[in-house]
Amino acid sequence: MITVIDAKGSPKDIGHTIGRAVAASIHNAVLNNHEFSETSTLFLGSDYLKALNDAARHAYPHHMVELEAMAEAIEIDAQTLFLWNCRGDLRFPPDTAQARIDALADGCTTIMAPGDFDAGKPAIIAHNEDGSGDFMTHRYWLRATPDDGPAFESYLYPGMMPGHSVGVNAAGLVQTINNVRPDDLKPGIPRHFICRAILESESIPGAIEHLRRNDRASGFHHAIGMRGEASPMSIEAPASKTIIQSLSEPTAHANHLLDDTFSELDQVITSSSAYRQDAVGGYLSDGGDAHTPEAILFHRGENEGDESVLRRPGDGGDDYGCTLVTAVFHIHADTVTWSVHGGPEERDMLTGRYDA
Repeated sequence: MITVIDAKGSPKDIGHTIGRAVAASIHNAVLNNHEFSETSTLFLGSDYLKALNDAARHAYPHHMVELEAMAEAIEIDAQTLFLWNCRGDLRFPPDTAQARIDALADGCTTIMAPGDFDAGKPAIIAHNEDGSGDFMTHRYWLRATPDDGPAFESYLYPGMMPGHSVGVNAAGLVQTINNVRPDDLKPGIPRHFICRAILESESIPGAIEHLRRNDRASGFHHAIGMRGEASPMSIEAPASKTIIQSLSEPTAHANHLLDDTFSELDQVITSSSAYRQDAVGGYLSDGGDAHTPEAILFHRGENEGDESVLRRPGDGGDDYGCTLVTAVFHIHADTVTWSVHGGPEERDMLTGRYDA
């Protein structure tokens, strides 16, 4: 089951609506999470968290209002919810390095492919959203109509701001996110706020403006597409630099930085991320059709304990990723359509379109 949340109005209205919908999930699946409890002990009340909070409030005050309204409806402390949204922005003390690895263990796999609009062939962005298996029974899809800015839809983890997984807005902009784990973290704007701001963008240059900010605390890989644009963008945007690639051929991305610019930057590359990058990249380079991305995104190992592209607890991965949904976006000259699969046996659980 994927619960649909319909929210509209001001940032406070939207935050309250989301908070009421996810409150039970927060209390059942987040506050009792061992990894988050350890993170809370380390960072609640810290100067580092205050610096992140100040940066977010200064850069995106209306999104902070949305988050605080969400916390109010959930009936938890706003700083606790803010911390939940900042796990990937935190520089853990050296003696707690394993806690940071645990906090950043989420996976994800993306396929991006250019289209040929004259031939009726759409551009493709397809994405396995991998997170903790604890959230398989707490899956949400947000349909939002803000008072200011375009309407949008987004997969939603309980208590997290929309935008840091998969999303699309009425201007025709598509965004999917892959976690990356470089060691260039610094106090600044938390990456979830950057993702949320991009959902308000009405052009690719508008989205890139957020990703070029030099006051970001950390970053992600962003796959960005736009109605009417035949070439999706693959953007690696850790805190220290932003590398933008306009794609001329089908491309895969998992959970580590690929551009040579980052060759000297320390980063964590799990065996699962390396496997998925090689498996999906190899499928595409061997002629696999990016316009039927489920063929590889639904791939499972033949034997128990094998590495897999579609993640399930107990596979051979060295992180705890579980594929919660698979989202496939078809980007045309004048429309964007999408399908959201709950899994190979749960296809097209949600569908939608935004026309010009």
